[in-house]
Amino acid sequence: MNKPTIIFDMDGTLLDLAYDDFIWNELLPQRHASHHHCSLEQSQTELTSFYHDYKHTLNWYSSQFWSNKVGIDVLAMQIEFQHKVAKRGGCIELLEFLKAEGYPCWLATNADCKGLEFKLKAMQMSHYFDVIVSSESIGYEKERIEFWQHLQNLHPFDVKNCYFIDDTEKVLDSAKHFGIENLVTIAQPSSGKTARRETRYPMLVQLTDLITMLQQVEEHNIYA
Repeated sequence: MNKPTIIFDMDGTLLDLAYDDFIWNELLPQRHASHHHCSLEQSQTELTSFYHDYKHTLNWYSSQFWSNKVGIDVLAMQIEFQHKVAKRGGCIELLEFLKAEGYPCWLATNADCKGLEFKLKAMQMSHYFDVIVSSESIGYEKERIEFWQHLQNLHPFDVKNCYFIDDTEKVLDSAKHFGIENLVTIAQPSSGKTARRETRYPMLVQLTDLITMLQQVEEHNIYA
């Protein structure tokens, strides 16, 4: 049997979501308050309302959309603090294992194209992936089945011989609806927040737990 295709999310899965939490929940409210000459509390209230309106839409992940919405160059702000971008523990160890063992390794992220570009450059990770896709280039966010339909058309893969790892249950639900059978989530997407105790999907406490999972499946297939 061919090695399964391993599809990773980026933020909160391979990269620590603490960076994004800092950008959107701490830094942007400060910059927004300064730019619009309002209190930090007013800024947080307004941004929270915006976040609620656009969460899980393609606009939610677009730096250009937010720059237009709040009057601040959001991409430049992210790049200014790119030194805070960090890999989650075990990230490179896992990717090195997959590469050495011949697993097709893909990256499918909701990050917009420019955000994806600067993070991959900062983390020096591009060479681990056979396919790299942003939802911006697909035209649909991963929360929608159309994302998976378009990805399948662009890069055909076997939904029954594939693993998809993501930190967001709504995204995993969409992948499940599309037909991907092996779905895995992350126990602690952000190092700044406590680990989850329960999810509806199998959970990786450490990224390298996936190595054990794949080895067990391979052994089962050999001796079945």
